[in-house]
Amino acid sequence: MKRMIIVKANRCQGCKTCELACGVEHSASKSLATAITESPPPRSRVQVERAHGFKVPLQCRQCENAPCVAVCPTAALHRKDQDSPVLIAQDLCIGCRLCVLACPFGVIRLDEKSKAIIKCDLCFARLERGEHPACVEACPTGALVFAEEEEANREKRRKAAAALAEAQKE
Repeated sequence: MKRMIIVKANRCQGCKTCELACGVEHSASKSLATAITESPPPRSRVQVERAHGFKVPLQCRQCENAPCVAVCPTAALHRKDQDSPVLIAQDLCIGCRLCVLACPFGVIRLDEKSKAIIKCDLCFARLERGEHPACVEACPTGALVFAEEEEANREKRRKAAAALAEAQKE
C-alpha cells in the first residue's frame, strides 16, 4: 500500500527540526554531533518555506507519474516498484537538471559538490527497516504525518463532512 507524507501546515511552527533530522539522516555519520563537522556538510531534502503568514515543510511529493523520472535521460531517477518512492542513483546522475525543471514543486536541487541532484527519498533505508522518515519522527508538533494514501483521504472526507454538517446548522 502506498504511503506518503501528509503536511498539516496549520501545525507547523517553522522550527526546522525536520530539516535538521533529514540532514543528519543523510549524513555519513548519522549523528548530529559529528554530522555538523562533515565535509561536505549533509544537505536536507526538506525545506520549510514561509508563505502568506504560515510555514510549510516542502519535500518531494512522490508523484504517481513523476515528471522528473520521465525526463531523466540516464534513468538515474527511478522507482524500485510502483509503491516505492522516487529514488536517485547518484552514480548515474549527470547533473543535467532536466528533473529540476520538470518538478512541479521545485523541491529537486543540484548538489554543487557532487554535481548530482538531491531530493527526498522518504528515507528509503528507514522504510525498508519499518521506520518512518526522519522528518516525520522528528516533527515536534505533528505537522508531518506518514500515512497510507487511503487513510489520508478518509480523514479528509471525515473533516469535509463535519464542516458541511456544521455549515448546515447555521
